[in-house]
Amino acid sequence: MNNINTEIFRAYDIRGTYPTTINEQTAFTVGKSYGSYLQEKYNKTSCIVSHDNRLSSETLTQNLIKGLVSSGINIVSLGYTTTPMNYYARYLNQMPGIMVTASHNPKDDNGFKMSFDGMINARGEMIEDFKNYTIAGNFKNGQGRITNTNITDKYLEYLKYSLKFGKNKRKVVIDPGNGATTHIIRKVFDNVFCNPIYINDISDGSFPNHHPDPAVNENLVQLQKAVKENRADFGVAYDGDGDRIGVVMENGEILQIEHLMLLYIKDMINSVSNKTFLYDIKCSKVMEDMLTLWGGKGICYRTGASYTQYKIAQDNLPFGGEYSGHLYFRDRDADCGSAIYASLRLLEILSRTNEKLSKLVKDFPKYYTTPEIKIPSDDNIKFNVVEQIKNYAKLENYPINDIDGVRITYTNGWVLVRASNTGPNLTFRAEATSEEGVLALQNIYLPMIEKFNKPIDTL
Repeated sequence: MNNINTEIFRAYDIRGTYPTTINEQTAFTVGKSYGSYLQEKYNKTSCIVSHDNRLSSETLTQNLIKGLVSSGINIVSLGYTTTPMNYYARYLNQMPGIMVTASHNPKDDNGFKMSFDGMINARGEMIEDFKNYTIAGNFKNGQGRITNTNITDKYLEYLKYSLKFGKNKRKVVIDPGNGATTHIIRKVFDNVFCNPIYINDISDGSFPNHHPDPAVNENLVQLQKAVKENRADFGVAYDGDGDRIGVVMENGEILQIEHLMLLYIKDMINSVSNKTFLYDIKCSKVMEDMLTLWGGKGICYRTGASYTQYKIAQDNLPFGGEYSGHLYFRDRDADCGSAIYASLRLLEILSRTNEKLSKLVKDFPKYYTTPEIKIPSDDNIKFNVVEQIKNYAKLENYPINDIDGVRITYTNGWVLVRASNTGPNLTFRAEATSEEGVLALQNIYLPMIEKFNKPIDTL
């Protein structure tokens, strides 16, 4: 058995804290296992490798590659990229791959997003099987080759080739959050139809200006200020590896992610044959309401980028996304989940109208919602909490959706309680048609969660 912390194997990636639960030895072992696994289980002899700009990413990648090569697999090394660039290289080369990143997690975290059979990341049972294979430790030995290549130019062309800008040149503030998109962001926006303004665009894997998660409102404060000060038409922010987006409107208000998704859907719904769109279980009922109004159909699916991306590809859906800011477009080409591309699509929409962004979304219904509330909960407790909440809802005969955690439906709103797959916490969100309704739901469920959020033998 290998000396590896099994808690780093999550529902759709490998993730932990450097150097305690993930370190150089971990990276070597994962590489050795991944290379062996690809050869033995999938009959693959080559794979893509790249990394983000976290402080630990380069050394982890070096050790990962040592492990990969020692298994006999051949490496196409891209060096420093965003996660969507890694996905694009997989798509371009029809090759599995592995990305060293912890996405939106804190600066000391790191991990591995990997695919076994194509562009889309492994998930669920695939990760579990790989974990068991890694623990067993029966790896192959060999001497693989390393080919270094740069995907940047091809990726930039891929981002831009399908865009159709109108006549209105818009001013946009871009906040890459000192993350992985910093090395290409000017090459994108300096060469498309807009007036760009950049903040936090120096690469720094310690993320000195704010936490690299645009789904959290406090991480958008700088962007809000910059948009208003520069009288910009909108602002965008990205997470640490470039696959999550947050948007600020011209008035300084944060654009609700569901309204952003609806803006894309409204723009494309009459031009696509398949009018079914996907959103995750954390999203507002506004998705269902507006899709019904527009003659479309919605799929409320489980949270998790790899699950979302897989379902959209499997069902050949034109578009879908998550509350976290992962967005996937397939109406023009295969999608790589790029937050930069999502920005360009928004820029495209605004270039075709004189209206302000806030005006374009003002008619979308707004419900009263809580933010995504994260409640610390040990990994060995959090799933039991969800089960306890589900049992309560069943006893009360409330309609539930348990595809991911439990979403409980009321006549005037809903509640979601789910266990995070990326950290030791629970996620709570509530929505209602009134402020009083949201408060009432919080008053019911937050104390209930607190009651159950204890070691099982103390309940």
